[in-house]
Amino acid sequence: MLEDPDGFGFIRHNARPPKPRKTGVTEIRGPYYSVMGKRYLQDVFDTMSHQVDGVKFAGGSFSLFHEDKLRELIQIAHENDAYVSTGGWIEHVLTQSAPAAAVDRYIQKCKEVGFDVIEISTGFLSLPQDDWLRLVDKVHEAGLVAKPECGIQFGAGGDTKASELESLGPSDPSKIISAGKRFIDAGVERIMIESEGITENVTKWRTDVIQRVLDQLPAEKLMFEAADPAVFNWYIREFGADVNLFVDHSQIVQLSCLREGIWGMADTFGKITTYRP
Repeated sequence: MLEDPDGFGFIRHNARPPKPRKTGVTEIRGPYYSVMGKRYLQDVFDTMSHQVDGVKFAGGSFSLFHEDKLRELIQIAHENDAYVSTGGWIEHVLTQSAPAAAVDRYIQKCKEVGFDVIEISTGFLSLPQDDWLRLVDKVHEAGLVAKPECGIQFGAGGDTKASELESLGPSDPSKIISAGKRFIDAGVERIMIESEGITENVTKWRTDVIQRVLDQLPAEKLMFEAADPAVFNWYIREFGADVNLFVDHSQIVQLSCLREGIWGMADTFGKITTYRP
């Protein structure tokens, strides 16, 4: 109703462009912390379709589904003009005894069941940058979209305790910048920036990392993991309604209210606006 002049369209808001969008992209986490069947996902799209650009199956969660049920979820997303992404399960695939063959079969099966995007993360692995780029090329050769996930915290993911991550120590943000430039040159559409070590599982947010990355890489090529209301509130406040964000599916309404400028926290209520001449 907010986009309808006969509904609530007379109230000031930041109108969102139609999908597919290049900025202001919202990717939501599918089943992981809670299960999600076709009725659950259909409810999400029946109410919030205009706000959801993509659905991501975190980690290897999608491997637990019967194939017909997985295909049902993917089809629902596609019917609502949303792309579907794997999580970073390729890290597990790379640990197989014959990784090259396993990667080929993994990519082919993901394409077969309907995935559009394959996330390529290395939070738990030490992988040479050239090998990371080879994986990107392999995904692109299959006609799929490669989405590298970069971060400063080794061991990120899987709800690892902050104390354990602190003992490993973070890497320099220049690592993200260096890899990001090469990914963009390789035709990557968007890079996911891992939250752990920056705004998650830290005693103090490393907002300086975000600013350094944005100084060197184009914002439209980045997506920030922000599955916490205080975090995505900060991103919208600092970088505006067009920042690309990944959140949990339970947070899509709250984030959308922020993007549209119709609700917020004490520091964002009535302050998020856009200029579209």
